[in-house]
This record gives sequence, C-alpha cells and structure tokens, in this order.
Amino acid sequence: MAKNVAQSPLERKGLASLDQKLAMAKRCSHEGVVAGAKAAVIATIATAIPTVKSPLASARMLPWARANLNHTAQALIISTVAGAAYFIVADKTVLASARRNSFKQGSLSNMEA
Repeated sequence: MAKNVAQSPLERKGLASLDQKLAMAKRCSHEGVVAGAKAAVIATIATAIPTVKSPLASARMLPWARANLNHTAQALIISTVAGAAYFIVADKTVLASARRNSFKQGSLSNMEA
C-alpha cells in the first residue's frame, strides 16, 4: 500500500540529497584509497632500499641493520612503514575532501537562503 502513495516533494528532495551525499562519500573514500596506495608504494620503496641486503645502499647507509636484522625483521619494518603511510595519507585525504565538500555545501546553503 505504501508503494502506491506518491512521495511529497520534501521526501524526494531528501532522497536525492541522500543519494548525492552517498556518492560524494564514495568519491572521497576512493580518493583516500588511491592516495594511500601511492604513499604506501613510495614508502615501501624508500624503506626497502636501505633495509634489504643490497650491496649498494645497505652497506653504506645502515651497516648495523644489515648485520643484525634477519629477513623477517626487515620485512616487518618495511610493511609497518607502508601500512602507516597508507593510513596516514588516506585519512588526511578523506578529511581534506570532506572539509572541501562541507565548505561547498555551506556556500550552496547560503546562496539558496
């Protein structure tokens, strides 16, 4: 019975607004994921070069790490740095996106009033 009842303009506007907010949230989270993945890749490379036992960088940069850390410890350091970079950058990107969108919403509300 409720399906046959026409929705009021306020209900339609509310649903459209909800869909718009949902789409915006998905876009913000996608931007955060992409930025976090890029940061994780860069952090992995930057951490792996001096940590992994390569004759070029490791011997000159971190001789202590080369001599005293086994492969498991090196992998743990690399993955911890990559994970931290991902979450920090993704969080900052999502928050910046939300802040930018909230300012847009505020300016649109002021224009309509």
